[in-house]
Amino acid sequence: MSPIRTRFAPSPTGFLHIGGARTALYNWAWTRRAGGTFVLRIEDTDQARSTAEAEAAVVNGLRWLGLDWDEGPYRQSDRGDLHRAAVERLLANGRAYRCVCSPEEIEERKAKVVATGGKWTYDGRCAEAGHGPDRTHAVRLRVPKDGKLGWDDLVFGPSGQEAREIGDLVIRRSDGSPLYHLAVVADDVDMGITHVIRGADHLNNTPFQLALYRALDAPVPTFAHVPLIVGADGRKLSKRRDPVSVQHFRAQGYLPEAMCNWLVRIGWSHGDQELFSIDEIRALFGLEAVHRSPGHADPQKLDWINQSWIKQLPGERLVAELRPFLPPGAEADPGLPGLVELLRERSRTLAEMAERARFLVTPDAELAIDAKAAAKHWKPALRTPVAALRAALARVEPWQPAALEAAFEEVRAAHEGLGVGPLAQAVRVAATGSAASPGIYETLAVLGRERTLARLDRALGGWAG
Repeated sequence: MSPIRTRFAPSPTGFLHIGGARTALYNWAWTRRAGGTFVLRIEDTDQARSTAEAEAAVVNGLRWLGLDWDEGPYRQSDRGDLHRAAVERLLANGRAYRCVCSPEEIEERKAKVVATGGKWTYDGRCAEAGHGPDRTHAVRLRVPKDGKLGWDDLVFGPSGQEAREIGDLVIRRSDGSPLYHLAVVADDVDMGITHVIRGADHLNNTPFQLALYRALDAPVPTFAHVPLIVGADGRKLSKRRDPVSVQHFRAQGYLPEAMCNWLVRIGWSHGDQELFSIDEIRALFGLEAVHRSPGHADPQKLDWINQSWIKQLPGERLVAELRPFLPPGAEADPGLPGLVELLRERSRTLAEMAERARFLVTPDAELAIDAKAAAKHWKPALRTPVAALRAALARVEPWQPAALEAAFEEVRAAHEGLGVGPLAQAVRVAATGSAASPGIYETLAVLGRERTLARLDRALGGWAG
């Protein structure tokens, strides 16, 4: 058995789509489990739309997800000599021919067939004409007129199309550039790709590509077409309506572990297990468990998965992942590691965690106070107890949650009818700018004595209860 070789072959015409990322993940995991070679090939023959920035976005997205490759990235645009040689070989052995029909002529003949209820395939007008290279021409592959171009798909099972329904398609344009089908097959043959794992949107391309493999006398790889990803509502994902780029999810504060976990589960399962580390994906993923129906991209499930990973990530790593979402220098705040531990249980994304950590990394004089929270919790009757609490907090030793709680209880007991809840909420608004935070004692502990007292002084000085 030949060593397994797979490839991920994106077009650098935009961002890394989550559908492409899942295809890359499936290729990577299946290949790693099999001990094979994973190749990255950039299919940039569409020079009008391909950009270096888009290629970088694809490569960086794969790296962020933790998907490495063994060879590449190769660029299809660098392989023109190989593509031209493949076409010339097909012409030389009579398996392809030159076609001088203009697009207008073909469209006219096609319209007549369609008008009578027929299904158009190229009518073979140039098949036996023996046109030479001196006239402007395209090149067409001679496709068999009988039999079925079929294969046993690792996901969809027996698949294929009757050869007569395909017709002699173009493999090289009149300007000399190769068609996608020719380039991809020639590259796969040259790179020794044994298994092609790609999206189900390529199912209709495969029969013609099978004809190309056979015309080139090349081994036909094993195919696996994975169902497309649809939205939670079952509709096809739309760039205008849905978040579809890996970069978007990264910018929103999703962890790479969570993205891989979410993506692998869109159309694949392993018992009832929901959470998978990248090592588990590599060890457990198999194409036999990939579903045939479209996979649903459920954002709520991603939130749950991401929160689950936030809960279990080591503290140092979580602080490092949070850094891009914080103001410059904020990671140096000594209270940040402690606050991260308080926030990991209640944060769905890093962006959400950063917003909840805003009060800690904002200079005391710049802390914005939520007007609704102040109106609700800065009651006139609380000004005196808060002032007393400020004095008690100045004496607290050590500055830890238990001692802080004792100070609150001391002030509460000294003011008849005062509950800890209203006192805590007033202090929370003064210390964090909002009415929501982790436990008040833990929150003040990470904020520190000096900053807590400064914020209480600021609040008391501007009290408008």
